[in-house]
Amino acid sequence: MGTTRSNGSLYTSIVNKVATVEFGHPASNSFVADLLKRLGKTLNELSENDAVHLIVLKSEGNRAFCAGASFDELLAVDNITEGKVFFNGFAHLINAMRNCKKLIIGRVQGKAVGGGVGVIAACDYVFAAEAAAIRLSELSIGIAPFVIAPAVKRKIGVAALSELSLSPNEWKNAYWAQEKGLFSKVFVGMDELDRELGIFAEKLAGYNPEALEEWKKVLWEGTGNWDTLLANRAEISGRLALSEETKKVLNSFKK
Repeated sequence: MGTTRSNGSLYTSIVNKVATVEFGHPASNSFVADLLKRLGKTLNELSENDAVHLIVLKSEGNRAFCAGASFDELLAVDNITEGKVFFNGFAHLINAMRNCKKLIIGRVQGKAVGGGVGVIAACDYVFAAEAAAIRLSELSIGIAPFVIAPAVKRKIGVAALSELSLSPNEWKNAYWAQEKGLFSKVFVGMDELDRELGIFAEKLAGYNPEALEEWKKVLWEGTGNWDTLLANRAEISGRLALSEETKKVLNSFKK
């Protein structure tokens, strides 16, 4: 059973040099600001933990992987400062994943929307289930996926990002996501996925940790400007979230 906590849940376990980090929220594992902050802090701590060679990032339950940002918190944004802070939550998390010294393996059991797709894109390797369809819905509510776009584009390229973002009501299936490079492997069932993920993580965690750390730096080359870039993107999103057009759409959803 998933968490009922309104500020979400976050659990970490470390076994055989592999840290498994599991986040959850009753609203389809969406991210409230507090949960984003706690997850970023956890990754920062694990980055410096010598007992950890590898991180597996997963979400609670057997349904949605992540519904993106908290809809209720987006509705509550009332001024430009609040808007920037709201969207900076994902900026800080993606940068924490980027800067983490340990490779991050994503486990995606179900659908991901918006910021959830950004989190997947910021993983270094991703095991996904057939049920893991993805969607970037931002344009349909009057904003756009500005903050997560650099992470998604890095994985799937501009053409696929265009296809995904410009059809905000269309789900792309797991095999589309694998073909474009977002998912590394796709499995029919979760039992097989978890078995293969366990074998993969055990092997990877057994390699020279210094080599893994140095190789991660290479994989993320060219992203050194993301602290500034993602903060600037958060400002654009915050401004658009306050626009009359967006507020009208959001209020119609609320009703």
